[in-house]
Amino acid sequence: MNKKTGLQAVMVLVIIIISLWFYLKYFTKNLEDVKETRVIEKIDENQNSTSTYIDDINYVSSDTKGNKYQITAKQAEIKVENSDVMFLRNVVAFIYIKDSEMVKITSNFGKYNSKNYDTIFSENVIVIYPGHKITGEYLDFSFLSNLGTFTENVVYIGEKTNLFADKIEMNLTTKDTKIFMSDTGKKVLIEGTR
Repeated sequence: MNKKTGLQAVMVLVIIIISLWFYLKYFTKNLEDVKETRVIEKIDENQNSTSTYIDDINYVSSDTKGNKYQITAKQAEIKVENSDVMFLRNVVAFIYIKDSEMVKITSNFGKYNSKNYDTIFSENVIVIYPGHKITGEYLDFSFLSNLGTFTENVVYIGEKTNLFADKIEMNLTTKDTKIFMSDTGKKVLIEGTR
């Protein structure tokens, strides 16, 4: 074999290797990232409506300011008559505010609007961010305004303070927080910790 033929064979081999690498990198999914998603359609005989159930959902949204919102659930129910709203089970959400710490929210149930990203978390709601934990039964959260309203059996646990209140309103961008009772005759209970 002469030098010219050997060089051509090496060039063809390099082109095949580069093409194969490009194909594997950009046109196939990594097997570790692929999750099986079950979709089940169920017709409710009593209400004559159709729902679709999706297992292991994961939605990621971001805004123009660089903030990111990720919500996952073990199961989502989507009703045909309003496909923008999902009813979730075993919910975990992460809020990444630019130049701030991550906030994690967990709850047993959720109601997620895929158009405006508003989410209602309910039953055993826990919000955790560095040095702070808030628990309660109901959290109405708007990603677009970064506002959350916590109600029903609200307990705030901080590094040096525990608070018991009826309602907490919190801006996740500025960390401004309002804590109050629904009945003006009652006061927020504050306990100091060491």
